[in-house]
Amino acid sequence: MSATPATPASSPTAPAWDPQQYLRFADERTRPLHELLSRVPELPAAPVVLDIGCGPGNSTAGIRRRWPQAAITGIDNSAEMLATARSEQGEPTATYQLADAGSYDPAPAAPDLIVSNATLQWVDGHLDLLPRWAAALKPGGVIAFQVPGNFEAPSHLLLGELRRSPRWREQLGTEAARSGVHQPIAYLDALLDAGCTADVWETTYSTLLTGPDPVLEWTKGTALRPVLARLTDPAERAAFLAEYAALLREAYPAGPHGTVFPFRRIFAVAVRTA
Repeated sequence: MSATPATPASSPTAPAWDPQQYLRFADERTRPLHELLSRVPELPAAPVVLDIGCGPGNSTAGIRRRWPQAAITGIDNSAEMLATARSEQGEPTATYQLADAGSYDPAPAAPDLIVSNATLQWVDGHLDLLPRWAAALKPGGVIAFQVPGNFEAPSHLLLGELRRSPRWREQLGTEAARSGVHQPIAYLDALLDAGCTADVWETTYSTLLTGPDPVLEWTKGTALRPVLARLTDPAERAAFLAEYAALLREAYPAGPHGTVFPFRRIFAVAVRTA
């Protein structure tokens, strides 16, 4: 959610993705992808590219602009996201496949490039994916991914505290946390162990959001999804959102130009050496 979104592991009770809510901040969510792709070394003129966790296709469209002749396959476990990806809002010239990022096998595609934009944080044990992805690449092929590194930010901590508060803990306090992410050195070590050269770094974006309760609107597209899926009563959902919005307004006060939302991202680009 794939900035893109990124989609969690599939399950019959998995909360649905809302492509339009996610795309409300499409430019802000896609900027890290552009910076990631700019660090990818030279590829063949018509590379085979997998976009794992393609979401609504905004990442796939960025890949198409970077490599116009590429054979691109977008992988996602959300039928709603893939429907948008296939439309003009996404990248209709790519091929798409409904599959889970954690179990998908990239080896038959023999890709030149595997891209994963803000997806791995939803996948349990995702460090174990990296050797499999590296082994699937052609020699000289590339893995490029970025994940949010803001799990200790107020937006996440306040959400967890509110879920566990007396009013909400019976309904929401047992909600499993997403996988989360590792420190950059863990990704560096995993990629080097997988037989790659690797460049791993982090950036904190001072994202300027506008409009009423913009941080709340941002989280509705990602972190709030599992919570909102459990709050099926409209009155309860409205009450929870009102409490969370008040906490966010205090943590992220609006300034004269908008609301600054610091957002840390972790990036990795790795090249298979053999």
